[in-house]
Amino acid sequence: MKHSGSTPACSRDETKSFLGFTIDPNEKLEAAPKGIKFVVDRDGVFSRHCGSAPIDAVPLGMQYRVTWTIVDPSLRIFAHFHTGSDRSECDAIFALPRSLPATDRFGSCEIPAPILVLPRLFDHDFCDRLVGLYEQGQARDSGFMRNNVEVFDHSFKRWRDYFIDDEAVRKLIVQRISQCVIPEIKRLFFMKITRMERYLVGCYAAEEEAHFRPHRDTGQAVSAHRRFALSVALNDDFDGGELAFPEYNQKRHTIPKGWCIVFPCAILHAVTRVTKGRRYVFLPFLYDEAGAQIKEQAEQQTVLAQSSAAL
Repeated sequence: MKHSGSTPACSRDETKSFLGFTIDPNEKLEAAPKGIKFVVDRDGVFSRHCGSAPIDAVPLGMQYRVTWTIVDPSLRIFAHFHTGSDRSECDAIFALPRSLPATDRFGSCEIPAPILVLPRLFDHDFCDRLVGLYEQGQARDSGFMRNNVEVFDHSFKRWRDYFIDDEAVRKLIVQRISQCVIPEIKRLFFMKITRMERYLVGCYAAEEEAHFRPHRDTGQAVSAHRRFALSVALNDDFDGGELAFPEYNQKRHTIPKGWCIVFPCAILHAVTRVTKGRRYVFLPFLYDEAGAQIKEQAEQQTVLAQSSAAL
């Protein structure tokens, strides 16, 4: 899509968003309202995939046309339009999103997220023990990976974490996950999990307006090995802090203390803002031997890149 200077009405609707592409590297993209973003498509990849430019490598701008693609919350194409120079089709384009059902009813029936909810993974005493380790330890501001580098952006993610180094506690964690989680993953997803990454207790605090906007736990070289994420509730005396999977439905998940939600790392998920108290959660990743090879290759590439930079 090429920015035409007009502002879509979705800026006032939190259930809709707009992403526009332009091929003009000199176009000035001013700050847009929430829910609207413009990107310069310098190499034309997005323009070609969206039908705005021919697939053949002709100079960008030749035979270029404005296209509009409407996708549902699962990022599947719902409709596709192209507009002429008179933009006569624009009324129909903007009328279609307004005619669609609410995002939590975009299918003919409720679409469940592919998650497992496992009761009583940890008993209450063990949950309290992990929370105690967090409170006694040196928690740090938690970042996230962008371009394979850890960054800190509190508008996107805000919570603190503590990495458990007590070997006795780590052994108990492995024992419970091996007994209760790994067999369920093998039975339902046909994957043999052999590795676990990070023994991390996270804390979402209301006083910090802690949250995590929609994201995936894969997609970059440093995280491509991850297969499943666990979210183990260590307390339940807080408000907000619900886990959501917006690609599938608008349901927000909360679970009792000691229970666990297991989900594939590749699906979009988010944590809503904690509005009262603190949400403590244990957050490891699980992966298999194929994932271990991917992880090793990524680490080797990182070492090579660092060596080259040093030279």
